[in-house]
Amino acid sequence: MFQRGFRDAGSAGRFLNPAIEDLHDPFLLRDMDRAVERIRLAIDRREPIEIHGDYDVDGVTSTVVLKKALELAGTEAGWHIPHRLHDGYGMQPAAVEEAAHRGVRLIVSVDNGIRAGAAIARANELGVDVIVTDHHLPEAELPPALAVINPNRVDCSYPNPNLCGAGVAFKLAHAILAGVGWPTAKLHRVLESFLKLVAIATVADIVPLTGENRVIVKHGLNGLGDVRNPGLRALLNAAGFADRVPDAGEVGFRIAPAINASGRMDSAGQAVRMFLTEDPDEANRIARELFALNAERQTAERSIVKEIFERCVETPVTNSDAALVLWGEGWHRGVVGIVASRIVERFHRPAIVLGVENGVAQGSGRSIEAFHLLEALEGMRELFTKFGGHAHAAGLTLPESSLAEFRERLRAWAAERLTPEDMQPMVEIDAVVEFGEVNDALWRAIEQIAPFGMGNRQPLFGARSVQLAGPPQVWNERHLKLAAKQGGRTLMMKGWGLSELAEELKDVKAVDIAFEIERDWFGGWGLIVKACRASASAAAASPAG
Repeated sequence: MFQRGFRDAGSAGRFLNPAIEDLHDPFLLRDMDRAVERIRLAIDRREPIEIHGDYDVDGVTSTVVLKKALELAGTEAGWHIPHRLHDGYGMQPAAVEEAAHRGVRLIVSVDNGIRAGAAIARANELGVDVIVTDHHLPEAELPPALAVINPNRVDCSYPNPNLCGAGVAFKLAHAILAGVGWPTAKLHRVLESFLKLVAIATVADIVPLTGENRVIVKHGLNGLGDVRNPGLRALLNAAGFADRVPDAGEVGFRIAPAINASGRMDSAGQAVRMFLTEDPDEANRIARELFALNAERQTAERSIVKEIFERCVETPVTNSDAALVLWGEGWHRGVVGIVASRIVERFHRPAIVLGVENGVAQGSGRSIEAFHLLEALEGMRELFTKFGGHAHAAGLTLPESSLAEFRERLRAWAAERLTPEDMQPMVEIDAVVEFGEVNDALWRAIEQIAPFGMGNRQPLFGARSVQLAGPPQVWNERHLKLAAKQGGRTLMMKGWGLSELAEELKDVKAVDIAFEIERDWFGGWGLIVKACRASASAAAASPAG
């Protein structure tokens, strides 16, 4: 903790024990007062309100949280989630027109809208007010909405610019309910109930788990031990958490992908309905469907990754390829973002992956710490039909005819800004340890620093010149198992997706290992290899050196 900036007991204590009272005043967000005033007016007038969300975990949970908050404030609200394949990302003019036709007079966007200028202008023409709540980076000119709540506005001084979309929707819910007149204790109980979903979104959207976000995730995950919402209960049961509370890693690996699968492979409306239903049977049915869709997603993802890696064997990636733009006819547009993440993990450089259909390329990009992806896209915006996102993740659509030009321009842009060192993965360990120090006490101490994620990564330990107690083994085709010993103690370790190391290390006797201590499925702990290499002394003596 000292290495991570905590210099006194007071700051360390606040980090280890974040309190609900540490949440910031929602009215510190620019335009929050205008938004709440308009919503209260709609409630008083009984005007129809519609929430426009997004098709990922962040958008789904944002929609549910705001809808529930409006119900508690005394009004019903409709909701609309675009279909990823049919409608594309964000608020569209056609959806606004349909809402106006149904009599809606107030639209509140969640997790989108900051770049929906055309749709909001159309709403204004139709006499529909729009409140935007979003966290994506805005353009130079804000959309012409009645209120724009976004901590990334340049004129917004909110202390936490790293809220996810559900976090921003939660702040609006807090502001609305703060005016209902409840006792403080009741308001805090309701807010804590919302944090269960907001925590899942905060983990899934990979925002920094520090400051206010740590309050959200710490309390939200703790709350998963007492779940009354039938949909969330069904989801946890289907993920295997009927009897214990998942940690942040398990939320990101098991729970979030199932919610995302709804929007990736079908309609995210299914996930919203699961969280809104009061019928446990319906909730269980939808939860099972989501996990089945996630299995389909995994199959589609593996197929595209396999095709890309085969291409890279034929045409190897070199340092001249400072950014990768990859596309394929019929690649499922619902999984290309995940595939882009896999490509970045493998080659450690920005990657854009797009599916092509009927002359249109649509996809997603992921980046490395040293490269601002959205800034790059801004520099060639004339190529795109639409685009948006963050520094390290973005979505985009462009004509198939522009793909070759886009690839060359992005490669050149990246080459000017990245060095060969930027494109080499760096493993930074927190401490070198001896195997004798790896025990229950260390595990319990590490657990106090959780939840882990961006901005508060899992502590990474290094062990130097440890002996391999036999050749590393490949497990389930893609993973690695090895036994390492030091000072008379042997430890078993797993390495997810590191099967290629088995061949590299088969003749090596001593290795340097970077590893994490991670909760295992049964509530204990296990050791996860993150990187492994022949130690300097072993490399000199080994035929594989």
